[in-house]
Amino acid sequence: MTDTLAALVTQGFTPPLRLSDFRLAAFDMDSTLINIECIDEIAAVAGKKAEVAAITEAAMRGEITDFKDSLRRRLALLKGVPEAALEQVLRERLQFNPGARELCAALKAAGLKLLLVSGGFTYFTRHVATELGMDWVRSNELEIADGRLSGGLVMQAWGEICDGEEKRRMLLACCAEIGADAKTQAIAVGDGANDLPMMGAAALSVAYCAKPKVREQAMVAINAGGLDQVLSVLR
Repeated sequence: MTDTLAALVTQGFTPPLRLSDFRLAAFDMDSTLINIECIDEIAAVAGKKAEVAAITEAAMRGEITDFKDSLRRRLALLKGVPEAALEQVLRERLQFNPGARELCAALKAAGLKLLLVSGGFTYFTRHVATELGMDWVRSNELEIADGRLSGGLVMQAWGEICDGEEKRRMLLACCAEIGADAKTQAIAVGDGANDLPMMGAAALSVAYCAKPKVREQAMVAINAGGLDQVLSVLR
């Protein structure tokens, strides 16, 4: 491994790959494009971070295998939290991870389409997608009643919860829409166990500051520094 790849671990291929061979890149949001797990920070505003974060961590490590169940358990703990907590998290706590803007800009300049697919919430994905120029977004819609979280989600046309299988399905659907082959022309970037299905469906899988199980299965693991280090394995 060269010094320029010192913060990367590559396995399963010999870099560099040709950026021109790819047509789509799919990204997780929480702890991948941004520096926080939004649900944990909402819980922090409500004074329940420890309880919610423990479930989040176990789910991301793959110790809780049913993502939908883990999300429902965490949402139940947030019932009654004021809607204003969402704005507070967005304004005071959400930041983009190093290199996120640079990577997305470079991929778009190279002609790739971008997909944001998240087990998080539309309140935050809308902001992130606008800032980074995403072409598609898939995430969960928090149900709000009388200005407070109900502890549930809104049923959307595609379903209620964006879990690992929905991330994979969305990646494949977007590839099909533009006539691309996911297994040869798609990149998938994530950090948690629920990202593994879409990472497994892509030509290039990237783990960013990820859980051990995800690092082990990814073709590229970025363990320190910025997301734009992905460009080091693409020419």
